[in-house]
Amino acid sequence: MSLNWKEIDLVLDELDLPGAQIQSVTQNAFDVIILGIHKKGITKRILVSLGPGVCRIHETFRELAKNEKPLRFAQFLKSRIVNGWIEEAVQLGDNRIVRLAVRRGENRYSLYIRLWSNAANFIVTGEDGTVLDAMRRLPKKNEKSGGRYAPEETAADSVPSPAMKKKEYAIREFPEESESDAGELSFNRKIDAYYAMQGGSLSVEALREQAQRTYENSIVKIGAALEKLRAKEADFSSAERLREYGDLILSNLSTIQAGDEWLEADVPGSAAETDADTAPPIEKIRIKLDPLKKATAQAEQYYEQYRKAKKGLATIQAEISESENELKRIQDKLTQLLSETSPQALEKFLKQEKPQSGRAQEQDKKRPGLSFKKNDWLLIVGRDASENDALLRKHVKGNDLWLHAREFAGSYVFIKQRSGKTVPLEILLDAGNLALFYSKGRNNGAGDLYYTPVKYLRRAKNGPKGLVIPTQEKNLHIKLDEKRLKELENCRILK
Repeated sequence: MSLNWKEIDLVLDELDLPGAQIQSVTQNAFDVIILGIHKKGITKRILVSLGPGVCRIHETFRELAKNEKPLRFAQFLKSRIVNGWIEEAVQLGDNRIVRLAVRRGENRYSLYIRLWSNAANFIVTGEDGTVLDAMRRLPKKNEKSGGRYAPEETAADSVPSPAMKKKEYAIREFPEESESDAGELSFNRKIDAYYAMQGGSLSVEALREQAQRTYENSIVKIGAALEKLRAKEADFSSAERLREYGDLILSNLSTIQAGDEWLEADVPGSAAETDADTAPPIEKIRIKLDPLKKATAQAEQYYEQYRKAKKGLATIQAEISESENELKRIQDKLTQLLSETSPQALEKFLKQEKPQSGRAQEQDKKRPGLSFKKNDWLLIVGRDASENDALLRKHVKGNDLWLHAREFAGSYVFIKQRSGKTVPLEILLDAGNLALFYSKGRNNGAGDLYYTPVKYLRRAKNGPKGLVIPTQEKNLHIKLDEKRLKELENCRILK
């Protein structure tokens, strides 16, 4: 519920704004402005919220996270009123419109803060009432640059009907922050605490809902990916049967004739339902043969399929373990956030975890391999020759940094260039750990890497897909750091 006109008067009376200097302007959200003021050695922060149902002005005692990018209206206010002096701070009658008269040098401005739930706005005019800018530009109401806004004139011209019954308002009793505070807190402090918990884009409930939406989306995605991985695991779990086929072919070479399409062989069945003294039953199985191949070649083919399945099973099980750990981490973090009572902590975290733009998300989805975002640096890992080749062709540029393990087959790791920035040592070590971890040198625990800008790579003539030869490369020795790898896993971009 927004502040009523009596509450606004009490807020302004406590703030005692005339004579204060405006020293800063912060726009924490599209509908929240904070003015930093100073008077007689005391600094205060005045919060103005235009959120539907929570329109208000009061001193705030909370540390609110700043917006990542400067917003238009805050930049305008900084250019006009910072270092200016507040000469007057009044509410226009009982209209819930606060006017701040500000002087900076020879210039005078009127700041109108209209605290109407369905039509709130923050409008700045010159001395003649010409609108210089508005937080919400509303051309149909002439609330835009060049328009005119003078609510005092409108109020003076309007004559209320005698039959119209004026709604009565009272100053509400807001709860204390704790029992020990009873009767000691200013009205401004009480309502700041109340709205922190109850209302608007900066409230605990709204921030918790935002956190839940953000994390539940990731939980659903990881859950779906886990289902697919477990289905693959079930397929690869039949690897032992492939080895058994190879053994049976070799043990029955004398019975296999050229042109045979099937081999029927007897194998021991399950002994689970037989007595200890009873021999297990015999099962007949049929093994598909290629009539154009020799039996020994077909046995080797089944062995090769077995080796691939075993290798694939280990990879799939590692991915399942990573995904399960990531799912638990997100679920634990969501539980922690939903129990958080500090709006400052929630807001700060959500700004750090701000969802990417649609375009950035689309690029992440299209890019092959694994992607990690740490301290605004993007690290990309190609997991096989096809992904390495695709990344080189379409997703990296000349000044991006390339890393690869020496003497071992494995991933290409790329550090995307940032304009005007040099790759920090910590990011280089992160990329080096990824390059060694996703190579066949992982089990050694340490190894040497090449690294060089992409523009110094040349493709190997007639070489296999993705193979490159580096020039002007440097060497980096890496010891795998489990703590660093866990931190990177927390920075992984989910697709």
